[in-house]
This record gives sequence, C-alpha cells and structure tokens, in this order.
Amino acid sequence: MASTSDIRKGLCIRYNNDIYKIIEFLHVKPGKGPAFVRTKLKSVTTGKVLDNTFSAGHKLDDVRVETRSFQFLYSEGSTYHFMNTDDYDQIALQEEALESHDLLKEGEIVTILFNTEDSLPLSVDMPANVVLEVTHSEPGVKGNTATNATKPATVETGARINVPLFINEGDKIKIDTEKKSYIERVKE
Repeated sequence: MASTSDIRKGLCIRYNNDIYKIIEFLHVKPGKGPAFVRTKLKSVTTGKVLDNTFSAGHKLDDVRVETRSFQFLYSEGSTYHFMNTDDYDQIALQEEALESHDLLKEGEIVTILFNTEDSLPLSVDMPANVVLEVTHSEPGVKGNTATNATKPATVETGARINVPLFINEGDKIKIDTEKKSYIERVKE
C-alpha cells in the first residue's frame, strides 16, 4: 500500500477495478482546510484519462511494475510489434497502449511497463525526444519572422508538427514526445 506522499509521475495504481498510471499530479495545501493531491490518471487498459483528487494520507493500492527495453520493429494496422533487446522475444501491442505512436520510427528503443503479478504489458514509455526527418513542409514566407511564426511540417513517421519557418524538407529535427513539439534542428 502506498499513500499520497508516494505519488509520483509514472506510478501505477489500482483504482475503480482498473489499473491507472499517474501522468500529472499536484500537492495542494490550501490556507484553510486539509491538504490534498490533485491527479490526472490514465487507464492502461482503455487509455481514458480522468481527473481525481485524493485527500492527504489517503491509502492507494499500488501495482508493482517492471520495466524492460524493447525495440520497435514494425506496425500492422493498429498492432505494433516490439522485440526485447535482452532475449529477442517479440510482443505485439495495440495502439491504445502507446501514447505517441505517430512519432515511433522503426528501430526506436522504448521502455515497456509490465505488471509483475501477471507479466502483462501495461504501457509503453517513449524516449523523452526523438530525431525525425521532415518529409514535407511549405516554404516559409520571408519577412514574417518578427514573431515566433511556425508552419506545419510532416515528418517521416507521418506525424504533423509545427516548426519554425527556417525548417525545410530533408532537415532532421528533435521532437519532444510528451508535448509533440519542435525542440531544435539537428545537424549531422
């Protein structure tokens, strides 16, 4: 059993007959009344996100998880195939288990959380950022750089990302996988 003081991003808990992963949390101590923790929970089975508030000291039924590194091989429709980098076992997961599946490139190393009780995969954690090549982008308009102007660009995985005007087709860019936003241009 865990309590609200143990809440952290990525913690898996059993709540309402389902397993949820904490994706955001905030400890709140109002000037009047007891402290509480405001959380955003994501179901690892359905992908549904819900907001919940736990009072301070509330007991939580945490789920023991194990993390393993897997390499993304390929996708078939909404099924994604991964290979364990240690023993070369392969598993197939549905699209709902992945958060940023449109940024997943073949050969990418991801971390998969497994429930230690039944060894079932719970969720897939992407790396913090990925480097992808821009395959399509409209040319930027000269003189429109007084503000942080952006334009949509399509990367090699098919995802659409807003990028600065100076990014052209063929450029490699670093993308934040959590926010799906441009970080910087990568030079070879």
